[in-house]
Amino acid sequence: MGAAPTRPATDAPRGGLRELRLVARARWRQGIDRVRAAWFPILQASVAAGIAFGIGRYVLDHPYPFFAPVCAWIALGFSADRSLRRVAEIAVGVAIGVGLGDALVHVIGTGLWQVALVLFVAATAARLLDRGALLTTQAGVQAMIIVGLPSIAATGGPLGRWTDALVGGAVAFAVAVLTPSDPRRHPRELASRATQEVADVLGELAHALATQSPADAEDALVRARASQPRLDEWRETATNARELARLSPAARRHRGELVRLVGASVQLDRAMRNTRVMTRRGLALLEAPTAHDLVAAGQRLEATAAAADDLASAFASGRDAARVREALLRSAAALDPFTIAPDDWQVQSLVLLHRSLVVDLLEAAGEDPARARAALPDL
Repeated sequence: MGAAPTRPATDAPRGGLRELRLVARARWRQGIDRVRAAWFPILQASVAAGIAFGIGRYVLDHPYPFFAPVCAWIALGFSADRSLRRVAEIAVGVAIGVGLGDALVHVIGTGLWQVALVLFVAATAARLLDRGALLTTQAGVQAMIIVGLPSIAATGGPLGRWTDALVGGAVAFAVAVLTPSDPRRHPRELASRATQEVADVLGELAHALATQSPADAEDALVRARASQPRLDEWRETATNARELARLSPAARRHRGELVRLVGASVQLDRAMRNTRVMTRRGLALLEAPTAHDLVAAGQRLEATAAAADDLASAFASGRDAARVREALLRSAAALDPFTIAPDDWQVQSLVLLHRSLVVDLLEAAGEDPARARAALPDL
């Protein structure tokens, strides 16, 4: 009885290199998306820091107004999701820390116990003034910096560094007020990109099943695994935008859509997890020694991928996904494992995973959970 054929030794390194290239390509795409979303907020914060430095240097006549640009940059950051409360919390926290540190260091000097005392006083004062965690954190950090910096770094008199921090905070707040943005824009973009990742992975898996290609299925699995940071970013950004809408009267009218985007991010995360499981199952079937008829399963998956692609477009535009829901309901109605693979329980297991995925996509598109499940054929 002959030995079973073995895979050539060169296949493993080649497969490893292909996987590295796919992961690197996915990370590169995600990095480009982050730059596209952040370049203008970074530009705004950089200009604000320069303006704050200029005011401290040329208006207040401080030779080294270090804390003016520092406070402006920290308060604005590099995110487009700027709430006025967040900017104010950070700016006030920096000012408190710098002011208390500046005042106390001239009285008690610097040293081990002085650092601990200044940190305690600054953080306690911040908690007394406001419940915001950012305010307390920044107050403590800046107080420690003040105590730790040599006295030669102080300019503009005993409270010079405090006035620099006030200037930076004021500039940051002015920029945040004068450059308002639609809180839905960035979450919509991230929702569209994350959903497109799901659609693309499903499309690659459908192609792999149709062509009986384990390599294509493996590529789809690598891409699915590399997509998690994009989904996490969407959920975090949508949650922050929802909180902004709760606090800002100007953005409050958008709260309904932002709440829906947060819910959709949770459903899409589940959909991608189901996609990974389904892709691993499809890869196992393609690599099995026994051939399986996966054409019908691939066709059903292709229809779901097309609907997910439409859902990505709906998220990007903010329009209602009624057409997507109709397409997904039709896709769900066609997922009868005993019709797709009457005599192959292994392919039927793949269809069962597909059913869970379609329900997740339907809920992400705004469908009622009970109706989404009712659309599936009875087992």
